[in-house]
Amino acid sequence: MSGESILLVEDNDAVALGLQLGLEREHYHVTRAASVGEARLMAVEDEFHLFILDIRLPDGSGFDLCRDFRTSGLRQPILILTARDETADKVIGLELGADDYMTKPFELHELVARIRALIRRSYGPLGEGESARVDAGEVSLDLVKQQVICRGLELHLTATEFRLLAFLVRHRGQPFDRAALIRHLWGDQQLTGYNRTVDVHIRNLRTKLEVDPARPKLIVTVRGAGYMFAG
Repeated sequence: MSGESILLVEDNDAVALGLQLGLEREHYHVTRAASVGEARLMAVEDEFHLFILDIRLPDGSGFDLCRDFRTSGLRQPILILTARDETADKVIGLELGADDYMTKPFELHELVARIRALIRRSYGPLGEGESARVDAGEVSLDLVKQQVICRGLELHLTATEFRLLAFLVRHRGQPFDRAALIRHLWGDQQLTGYNRTVDVHIRNLRTKLEVDPARPKLIVTVRGAGYMFAG
């Protein structure tokens, strides 16, 4: 894919310019915001395919912005940039709804690869021969539109929540432990704390899907085996 629009939220002029020029050479349309307030306005006024958020900003943090975007219903993939290779920063970002993270400094080609992977996961293309629609009892997924209908109502999921639900629905009746779900959602990355992050996303899905999240009937826990879609 090419030509996708990206909102880059970075207050360092030199870093922002380097990233913008590099991404534009890869045929992305890049809009830069230098603060949380500026990014909030731009996200409302324009449609972007992906957000890149620096953590440290002059009027807040990328964590605040990530939370705001998800709370307001924005479902585009979010990539968090952190200057420190600290587990806590990464886990916090993922639990707030970010889809991936990168630690500064990084190579541009790695950033481009992460962006391509996020856009491919979020917008397609579908695998060869794969149906665009998956139906499982009360739940129906449109894999192209990233749309979920449950009991006749459209649900608003983040990109990560959608990928997790789609994976479980496609493997209906089969339990997966946290490690398997981590590999599916974030590739081969190994990160202490991801187990908790998976639980957070499962809890969020249950809140949106289940009639009674405390007694789930669709996404159930199979003791000793993991999580399973049983709807």
